[in-house]
Amino acid sequence: MLSGTRVLVADDDPELLDAITDALTRLGADVARSRNGAELIENLADQGPFDLVITDIAMPWMTGVQAIHAARSAGLGTSVIVMTALREEGIAARVKALGKNAALLHKPFALTELESLVARLLAQRDDERMSSGGSDVSARRVAS
Repeated sequence: MLSGTRVLVADDDPELLDAITDALTRLGADVARSRNGAELIENLADQGPFDLVITDIAMPWMTGVQAIHAARSAGLGTSVIVMTALREEGIAARVKALGKNAALLHKPFALTELESLVARLLAQRDDERMSSGGSDVSARRVAS
């Protein structure tokens, strides 16, 4: 299902990071890992481009939403799934502000929920590439 897909997963919970990494790897994805917001930014810069980023909100140094917002400000339009166990009112709006290729996933969740969101965002990305003539400006920008 995810053969050749590059995914960056960021979470400060090592057990959840392992579970998500293992699940995506079993589906054929090439997965990079980050344990905090600083590593998330570093991996985006050093190992990108990625097809998808999956990040927790509450992490040391910088939240996942702050890290993705910084990446968006730098022109990186990678699809993102933001995970959280927090139930604050403003979270959904902050994720929505990241763009139509961002989705919110509340913890706890079943891995099938994650897989469904991954499939939806990657299909949406592929549809957008097809309608724009196959170009991926963000990938070229990061690679150069």
